[in-house]
Amino acid sequence: MLRDTAARSATFAYFGLNGFLMGMWIVHIPAVTHQAGVSHAVLGYLLLMLGAGAFAGMQVIGPLTDRFGARTVVPVSAALFSASLILPGLATDAWTLGAALLLLGCGNGALDVSMNVHAVQVERAYGRPDMSAFHAAFSIGGVLAALVGAVTLSLEWSPAFSLGLAAIFGLVVSVAAAPVLLEPEPKTATDTETAAAPTPRRIWILAALALMLMLCEGVANDWSALHLRDVLDAAPATAAFAYGAFATAMTIGRFLADRFSARFGAMAILRYGAAVAGIGLATAALSPWIPLALIGWTIAGIGLSGCVPQLFSAAGHFDRAAAGANVARVAGIGYLGVLAGPAIIGPMTHFVPLNTVLLLPVAFCVIAAGTAGVLRETKEVQSVGNR
Repeated sequence: MLRDTAARSATFAYFGLNGFLMGMWIVHIPAVTHQAGVSHAVLGYLLLMLGAGAFAGMQVIGPLTDRFGARTVVPVSAALFSASLILPGLATDAWTLGAALLLLGCGNGALDVSMNVHAVQVERAYGRPDMSAFHAAFSIGGVLAALVGAVTLSLEWSPAFSLGLAAIFGLVVSVAAAPVLLEPEPKTATDTETAAAPTPRRIWILAALALMLMLCEGVANDWSALHLRDVLDAAPATAAFAYGAFATAMTIGRFLADRFSARFGAMAILRYGAAVAGIGLATAALSPWIPLALIGWTIAGIGLSGCVPQLFSAAGHFDRAAAGANVARVAGIGYLGVLAGPAIIGPMTHFVPLNTVLLLPVAFCVIAAGTAGVLRETKEVQSVGNR
């Protein structure tokens, strides 16, 4: 039991580290952009390199995690991600920044998938849901990065120095948390056969749902404050509360979602969470009043908070021999939703108002709620396969 508790704590550490490292990069984007001498337009294209690297890292590390075990792959991925954090701080032009972001994305994607696979293993050891709480630790890591970044920027430290210190911290955590991770689970002959089988249809359904729901999260991250400012004419400081309300609700909801999942099941979390998120997004989009819009974004955060973790958990539990590959597929395609959000929403606003465009993620929430039964089917298949 002490071993499982230590492994659970280490998993929280890696999730928090992932959020902290990504947060440190995000808060230093303006300084890095200025140092590299790139325009906002060029930065937009360079950020695609970050996404491409993350997607590639996810697809490569998934099968490696199945082969060598999360105990080996998680610390290596965390160390690579930590070491690559300093690279954007050393960039001097668009080319070096693009290469740095590609490597940073690879490290992020590798850690993302491998730590989620280990989280699934911890869930099996504990016999209860824990995935949403792990994802909440990621959010807390981002908040810590915002606070630390505010201090380093106020001290006018160079991006290379600030990101270098964060990289050293990440390397220390990567090594310190590694010894207590769980050993790989023994594989049976059946596991070997299923690992080589084609990807099941239900995994692709989970991946499609992840894409839609992570697009909804991306829309809230990118457009919530802009919605209040441009559509409802809110002051900049007031508009910032839209994202703050959403992010806070997401974090709190993730700490609570596992308890509800243990009692009512993952399918209920996805079905009713997506439905609540749809109501919140529709309220925000259609509200003529700022307070009601803020309430809408808060409700959306609560609803979405537990949805994506259930999909990752289901992908990992579906087939333990191919847990890494399955999580990589679901996480990778879901991550494309985060990247697609700005690309889809932005051009649509040239033809229809922003508040009308925000009804698109509402439709995705409705689809997710309607197809939540896939989680029940996945659980049934897993139970039969383990008998």
